[in-house]
Amino acid sequence: MIHPTKLMRGAVSAIAILGAAPMVAGVPVLGVVTAQAQEQLVASVLFEGNRRFPDSQLLTMVDISASGIYSQQRLNADIESIRLAYDRDGFNSVSVTARTEQTTDGRVRVIFEINEGERAGIAAINFTGNNSIGAGNLKGAMLTKESGILSWLLRDDTYDEQKMAVDRERIRAYYANRGFPDAQVNSVAEYDAARNAYFINVTVNEGQKYEFGSVGIETSIGGLNTDVLRGTVRTGQGSTYSALDLQKSIEDMAYEATVQGYSFADVRARLDRDAATNSFNVTYLVDEGARIYVERINITGNIKTRDFVIRRELDFAEGDPFNRSMVIRGRNNIDALGYFSRIDISTAPGSSPDKIVLNINVQEQSTGEYGATAGYSTTDGILGELSLTERNFLGRGQYLRAAIGASQSGRTFDFSFTEPRFMGLKVSAGVDAYHRIYDETSVSYYGSQVTGGQLRVGVPLTSALNAQFFGGYERKVIADVKDNPASKSAVVNDGQEFNKAFVGYTLVWNGVDDVKNPTEGLYATFSQQYIGWDHNLLRTEARARYFVPLIPDSGVIASVRGQAGVINSLNNGNVHAVEAFTPGSQLIRGFEGRGFGPRMVNGEYLGTTMFAGISGEIEFPIPGLPESYGLSGAVWADAAWIGDGSSIGTGTSAIATTSNDQPWRTSVGASLIWDSPFGPLRGDFAHVLNKSTDDRTQMFQFTISTLL
Repeated sequence: MIHPTKLMRGAVSAIAILGAAPMVAGVPVLGVVTAQAQEQLVASVLFEGNRRFPDSQLLTMVDISASGIYSQQRLNADIESIRLAYDRDGFNSVSVTARTEQTTDGRVRVIFEINEGERAGIAAINFTGNNSIGAGNLKGAMLTKESGILSWLLRDDTYDEQKMAVDRERIRAYYANRGFPDAQVNSVAEYDAARNAYFINVTVNEGQKYEFGSVGIETSIGGLNTDVLRGTVRTGQGSTYSALDLQKSIEDMAYEATVQGYSFADVRARLDRDAATNSFNVTYLVDEGARIYVERINITGNIKTRDFVIRRELDFAEGDPFNRSMVIRGRNNIDALGYFSRIDISTAPGSSPDKIVLNINVQEQSTGEYGATAGYSTTDGILGELSLTERNFLGRGQYLRAAIGASQSGRTFDFSFTEPRFMGLKVSAGVDAYHRIYDETSVSYYGSQVTGGQLRVGVPLTSALNAQFFGGYERKVIADVKDNPASKSAVVNDGQEFNKAFVGYTLVWNGVDDVKNPTEGLYATFSQQYIGWDHNLLRTEARARYFVPLIPDSGVIASVRGQAGVINSLNNGNVHAVEAFTPGSQLIRGFEGRGFGPRMVNGEYLGTTMFAGISGEIEFPIPGLPESYGLSGAVWADAAWIGDGSSIGTGTSAIATTSNDQPWRTSVGASLIWDSPFGPLRGDFAHVLNKSTDDRTQMFQFTISTLL
């Protein structure tokens, strides 16, 4: 039953509210309008004045775009988010404001106005307390770099406290690997507004320098061959203390114990400090670890890379024994792929106490290179290349490269494909195909068109020794179209065709500490191939280079390089000139391309069937130049012996040669080396000491720096 009094009160209240609304300018409706204003829909988000970050990247930083709802609180938070992103990238003076515009449909358009200012660099990184290690070496260990001529491209001169914390740890580790386990590192950054740059002051307390004392191995595992384990020890008595050598010894020893069948072997190092002699006595303890098994391996973060590409770098799988050293080795293998910028490995309890879950999280980085390059070589002149390279093709870890090149002396077309784990084995397999056109030039009496290809298989024999077996076919067609009889080739004819099938192998010993920037160790190759069809030859080449730090921790590196080659005719005939060696600046510097070696009486270059050479070089940092420039200097001396060419012929008869009255060539010189973003380049200034009568010399040459 409806109560009459309550009904009357409700009606009067409703009439009063409706009547009062127009008289008080919509007071009851105001709350609704305000709520709508606070939560208006966003029509679009625009940016003005941004050069460092594109619109697409800025959109990911603003919440107002993702939510689609406008509020002043969200707007203020987004302004701060953009400002912090610029600040982290070195734009300390950036200012960010925002304005809004109403659209016809009642929504709001948000425009962020950005005044970037100038990016703050790093004027200098100064060190104090580094009495034993030079500042240049310490700067080289840091991620943070001083501003230089390439900073606009590399952007490695931005101050970031998080990155600086990593750098402090890198410097401490650098000391710990060079005999200073107690080194302490602190840093302070000062911003100079007048120069819009930071000055970073790093203070080092080195502590005492230590070396390794006595080294022993103790084990509680019966049957374990400790003599084999001793071969993995890198911490020899009397050698400088190194935390890295200590860790590598533990890893290699645990791996060797696993190879012997003791999958749960756990290796620890007991260090006894002897302050009187500044040494650490090391005892490696090899014991049976807890019997824990890998229940599951979870891999995350790999958007492009397939799971199996990562899993195959681990020497274990689900259900296998868990060994911490094997996990570390697997992480290093994954890192060596070069596909990831970050790799994090963690463990979690499994479904039972004797099981563990391994979590691998990776962050992918670009593995493809697409574009055009141009350059200059004193041998080939102006050259350029269009190329496509993918080191992780389709996320399967395969290598693919296609390139078209051109120079003043010819054109090249190359294709290469490599499967690093053929049929799931630790064996690589690949195919190469090429078509190359060489023009007649002032130093070449004839040109040619060469088409060929090969199949290859690579097999690791040991951790440092690899073997590659190859076989293929090549067809060469001679082009000799000059009208002047004096410049006609005397060893080939226009349109003459040569076919060859070849099979061979190459052994590679990689014992250097860093292939890109070696400072110590030996790198060597030995190759032999049989060449048949229109030929019957055995071609042999050997090359080696040994690196050693001349002055420890100074960046001064000495190296000695040796190389030799010989071609033997297996039918007791002559070696045709088209298959002869044409040694160049990699053998001895100071000579033009095809500028030294046997020639015919008319001046036509023949090459040689035998050569040998030795070089000595000292590379050093250039004083006064920031390490970030990537510039270094070198002084060197080369000596080479060239065969007289008496065994070179046209296939039916020998050729009378000249211009080899002095088989030994020697030269000395200096070089400027640039570790550029496009690869290591070098300019060599040479002075020839000894040459043959008709050799052609050149004082300067610009080339790509190679390991051998």
